[in-house]
Amino acid sequence: MMVEQNKQVSITFEPTGRSVWVLPGTLVLEAAGRCGLAIDSPCGGQGTCEKCRVRFVSYPPEPNETESQVLDADEIAAGWRLACQAGVLHDTVIAIPETSLFSDRLQILTQSVAIAESVDDEPHDELPVEIVDGARNFAVAFDLGTTTLVGELLDLPSGTERGIAAAINPQVIFGDDVVSRIGKACTSPADAQELRDIVVEALNKLIDELCEKTGAQRSEIRGISFSGNTTMQHLLCGWDVVKLSQLPFEPVRYEALDVPAGELGFALAETARAYVLPVIGGFVGGDTVSGILASSITELSADGPVVMIDIGTNGEIVVAANGKLLAASAAAGPAFEGARISCGMRAANGAVEKVVIDPDGTIKCSVIGGVSPIGICGSALVDITAEMLRMKIIDSMGKIANSDELCDAPPAICQRLRKDSKNQTEFVLCSGDDSPNVTITQRDVRELQLATGALKAGVEILLKQQGLTSDDINRVLIAGGFGSFIRRQNAQRIGLIPSDIPAQRITYVGNVSLHGAKWVLVSTAARRKAESIAKTAQHIELSSDMQFQMAFAESMIFPDA
Repeated sequence: MMVEQNKQVSITFEPTGRSVWVLPGTLVLEAAGRCGLAIDSPCGGQGTCEKCRVRFVSYPPEPNETESQVLDADEIAAGWRLACQAGVLHDTVIAIPETSLFSDRLQILTQSVAIAESVDDEPHDELPVEIVDGARNFAVAFDLGTTTLVGELLDLPSGTERGIAAAINPQVIFGDDVVSRIGKACTSPADAQELRDIVVEALNKLIDELCEKTGAQRSEIRGISFSGNTTMQHLLCGWDVVKLSQLPFEPVRYEALDVPAGELGFALAETARAYVLPVIGGFVGGDTVSGILASSITELSADGPVVMIDIGTNGEIVVAANGKLLAASAAAGPAFEGARISCGMRAANGAVEKVVIDPDGTIKCSVIGGVSPIGICGSALVDITAEMLRMKIIDSMGKIANSDELCDAPPAICQRLRKDSKNQTEFVLCSGDDSPNVTITQRDVRELQLATGALKAGVEILLKQQGLTSDDINRVLIAGGFGSFIRRQNAQRIGLIPSDIPAQRITYVGNVSLHGAKWVLVSTAARRKAESIAKTAQHIELSSDMQFQMAFAESMIFPDA
């Protein structure tokens, strides 16, 4: 049937009832985004993650080659398609299951832990934000994450927290990782502008939410700050990201940015200014500068080498030792966020977030929201892998054993091992009549090995640069949202954290990116120190390090018990 290309079609999304008019051929992913519905698409629209399933209630388009490979015949007949592949050709109704959406109840870490004073008290430390005597004065600090946005309203000049708000970064509709965002931005100036516009709009909505919560007025907000990775800061500021797409991954700008807030699209007080933190180099951005500032890693290293790991899709690693700061970014992949995991999901309602296996084989799972499990998030993936290693269900190479190979395993464990449709062994974590089976496949273990290996190898390379080994580490700081939900013992068992570090020397420092963004709003000394950190820290580009690939391959092997 021919379709008139100049006539728009109507889409109604269920169960929300939201509607939108689009040109024929518009992808469901894009149409949903226009309605404010963020469909999970961690592969960036390549059709490889299978997370963006939707069901056409009427007029389903013919499946393309990608959909025909990942969806079975019954699903296709029932109207199931991939939102990143299916174009809408007629007026239609499309049902989006909750499992395909970014949940509004996603766990977003907003807190950080100040473990030492980071900026020495200066008798003449000035407030870097202009305030008005006799009036209320506020500022807003933002952690500009790849997946999440967190904003905090501060009272000035004290810096006291007045309110906090968080949301999904709407850029996720173009992919989970920075590479997907860079690819989108490099397609055309219009695409780059779209990426900037949607994040500025989301940040403005968070400002409105903060004002509504606290009774503050936009005209009373005197300053705003942003701390994010290099790509996120470039996209916010409208800077060209072409150089970030190719070696040596150079930013357009390293220095901090201090401009009127209106220039970045934020209508605040007339004299309000926006401050974007400086970057160290490559993909080591302002969030790492904030982490170094807020965690006081340089001061802590006076007692011995300190390693800080921000665990995420792009994991950042900092080693402070011998009066030097080395920093690198390791592309760990999205496994920690639940992407590319067969039953993976983010830390939202229905996600298994903690797993314990008793000696008798009894499995205890903690599910976010106290509901029936529908998937597994990153922290539970670490847990179950560590437990399977302890019970020798998985060997050091990551191979899942067959049930007949587990001579000493409890029967309850052996019964959970089965063959999948590709004759690969998988482990059934949860099953029930009212919920889907949650399984761990051989591919899932490999994805975790890749993610863990990248970070572990990165730590090894940075330590070697300082003439150190893991035995020399005095303290490990775990930063970021995901890192704050993992269990030390299990992270060490899979090699994510060096196994020979005593637990008391491992500290969770939380959202130090936000903490640093707050600090630079209330202290000129903090700004000076942040800018000094960015200039003096040595950036190590792991992708061009000859030893990294070898260390990476070796680091994928799980440590012996």
